[in-house]
Formats: sequence, structure tokens, C-alpha cells
Amino acid sequence: MNNSSPGETAQPDSKELLATEIAGIRFNNPVLTASGTCGYGLDMIELIDLNRLGGICTKGLSARPMPGNAPWRIVETHGGMLNAIGLQNIGARAFVEEKLPHLRSYDTRIIPNVFGYTIGEYIEAIEILESGEGIDGYELNISCPNVKAGGESFANDATQAAAVTRAVKKASTRPVIVKMSPNVTDLALIARAVEDAGADALSLINTAVGMSIDIYTRRPRLANVTGGLSGPAIKPIAIRCVYQAFRAVKIPLIGIGGVATVEDALEFMIAGAGAVQVGTANFYDPGASMKIVDGLAEFCNQQGLKTIRDLVGTVRLD
Repeated sequence: MNNSSPGETAQPDSKELLATEIAGIRFNNPVLTASGTCGYGLDMIELIDLNRLGGICTKGLSARPMPGNAPWRIVETHGGMLNAIGLQNIGARAFVEEKLPHLRSYDTRIIPNVFGYTIGEYIEAIEILESGEGIDGYELNISCPNVKAGGESFANDATQAAAVTRAVKKASTRPVIVKMSPNVTDLALIARAVEDAGADALSLINTAVGMSIDIYTRRPRLANVTGGLSGPAIKPIAIRCVYQAFRAVKIPLIGIGGVATVEDALEFMIAGAGAVQVGTANFYDPGASMKIVDGLAEFCNQQGLKTIRDLVGTVRLD
């Protein structure tokens, strides 16, 4: 029903404005939660309406449960935080049996984040998750050391990144989104290699490696010594990476890194991201995702846009 007054231009509803598609997955809006910041999604049900999220990227899942690192595992920093949780998780089987039945009752897309320390471990996790109903796609965390290649991260080498992508694509019946690392010398090279290996989309970026020291004890504040830096502090790096990837590949992109406001989300989309993930902001403002969803609709109406998709990759260089 059109509720506009005579002489006014009717504005599309927010669902029409914000609906988007990434890797064949239709999202009600382009705002997702980032892996590791909302547990398995159900952790947030008393704080936000999951039905209003475009999607949920779960905490990283491995084939078998993992206990994670010893404390301290999180350190607050200027403009963000360092974490070295160590990918603690309940395992893919427990997720399918205990979490997924509840998650799929919500009108949001479910994207398990998956990791392993060998290609075989990735495949094992995917094979377990393939039995789960209601999963829309997978996000591959390739920023893990390949223990069969001297411990070098899959994400840091184009050949290894392509190999794990190709193997997972072969094992999966669902779209595969590869999560890129900023800790590389040539992101475009690796992005193209992953695209050529069959990735359906890229999400970027994962955390940047950082370190913090207690000046009185002269010891690292994290038991693991280094950790992943996230939050507003890394947003300029993430924007640059999205901008570079948009010009390097043809597959869709999801932007991550310091998304806390609608302005942040818009910046990522103009740089080339078709959707964004809200991460660290969830810890200090659980309602950030909801505010961004509302803000995107308001911006589109103000700008006279028929769809949020019209913003993607529209950065001007002249």
C-alpha cells in the first residue's frame, strides 16, 4: 500500500531498499555479525532482534572442539582490542546438533565460519556441516598456520590460499566466502588466486597482528604474546583492502574491520563491499547492527536511492 501524500514520491520500504545478494545468498539487508563477536548467534537474542540482521557469521568452527588459549586472551587498546582467544569452539558436530536447530528459526542467513590447520581438517569440518539444514554458506578463515607447510598461514601464500579454497569448494554444496588477511604483501595477488580457485565471495579483512606490553612487568599483556587487532583502529586498513580487492576480482566482497556506525558501513560499500560485518562494536554497543540497518535505509531515502546496491564501488577518484 502506498501511504505517500499527493504530489510526494513514494519511497520503497526498507526491505526493498536494503535487500542484497552475495554469492547467490539473498540477504534481507547488508549487515552481518562478524565471526567471534556474537558466539553462535544465540548469545545475542536478549540484546538484539536476530530477524533484523542480514546474517550471522558464527564463531569459528573446527571439525573437533578446541579449548583455546590460556588467559589473558583479550586486551583493550586505543581504538580497538587485541585478542588471542585461540579459536576456542564447540566443534562442528555440536554446532549442527545443538545450535543450528534454534538458529534456523530466525529470518536471517546463517554463515558458519570454518577453520583448520591442514586442508584435511577444513574438509572434515565442512563434511560435518554439510549435514546441517539451514546453513546458507561458509566463511573460510584461512589465517591459520598450515602445519604441513612449515606453519605458514594459508592466507599469506597465494598457492596455499588457492589450494584450501579449491578443496573446500569441491567438498561443499554451498557458497564459499574466503576471509582474507591484511598481513600480506600483495592482497590483490592472493585475492585473484582465491577467485580462480572457485571462491564465491571474499570477506575482508581478518584482524591485523599486534602486540601490547605491560611497562611495569615488561611482559606481553597477552599470554600468547601477539594477538589480532580489531576495532576502529584498523578501519582505514580494511577500507584500503576492500578498495584494492574490488579492482582485482569480479566476485562480491564483504567488508569487515571497525564497522561501528552507519557512516562506517557506507564507507565500506562505496569502496566496493556489497555487505559489511559488525565485530568489535558488538562488545561495547550490542545494538550497533540495528542502528546501522536503520541508518542505511534512512541514507538511501535521503539520497533518493532505489537500492543500497547502487552505492557499491562508487568511490570517485576524479
